[in-house]
Amino acid sequence: MALNAYIAVTGLLPVRRRLALTSLLVRRLAAPALGWYDRVADNLDFVWPDTPAKRKREIAERAIDNLARALIENYDPAEMLARGAAYPVTGPGLPVLEEARASGHPVLLITGHYGSPICARAALVARGYTVAGLLRPMSNPFMNARYIRNYREVGEPVFEQGRRGTIGLIRHIREGGIAAVAFDVFESSGTLIPFLGQPAPTALSFADIALKTDALLIPYFGIRRPDGFGFDAVIEDPVPHGDPLEMMTEVTRRLEVRIEADPGQWMWTHRRWKPKRVAKYREE
Repeated sequence: MALNAYIAVTGLLPVRRRLALTSLLVRRLAAPALGWYDRVADNLDFVWPDTPAKRKREIAERAIDNLARALIENYDPAEMLARGAAYPVTGPGLPVLEEARASGHPVLLITGHYGSPICARAALVARGYTVAGLLRPMSNPFMNARYIRNYREVGEPVFEQGRRGTIGLIRHIREGGIAAVAFDVFESSGTLIPFLGQPAPTALSFADIALKTDALLIPYFGIRRPDGFGFDAVIEDPVPHGDPLEMMTEVTRRLEVRIEADPGQWMWTHRRWKPKRVAKYREE
């Protein structure tokens, strides 16, 4: 109820002010209460232990700012589509994607929680692409209903993670469709792949789907601009088909390159590594 009230009130503000206000409130009130600054520091200590304290704080501020903006902009799909039409889609993989759409060749776009992936998807939808989405449901059923509705309003179809959703996603891709997914979450049953120098359990399922459907596996990124409002949707070269582990290792490497270039855009608040669980996983 509180969130709905906040969305309704801030929805009266111009979008730039809405994003800036949400960022300020999350950084100063919500993030300290939820321990997000400590979590970012712990993650940075784990992968980049020599990072100076001042630099860690800068990365945390930017990462939480980006997260706050992404959270609130998801509640205005119409504005997101309008912004998507206004900002560019570029990258070496764009001609490949355009050719695949024209010929009906299946495509699996893959990204991480970097910048604004949903804005990048909106940019493609605004240009006439049909890009299916795969999302992980929220645990709160009331927030989840609106979250899914917003995602659908950006563009259909949308599949929820799980057996039924995965079957629907595979069917959509196999029929020559385009889908967008994010892979950089802790997967307890996944394969350990080095990520920023530390092993991170990673699902190989997206590579498997690409192989089974003969889909192009194309990394893409929605890179937020310094003003916190604009963004660039960048389509990279496809990852060659081969061994699923090698494919997801390459996808991970592409994300690493982006994070190393601009670490404040990645979602450092996420428990990507969980060192104790990884140690237990190795023992087993």
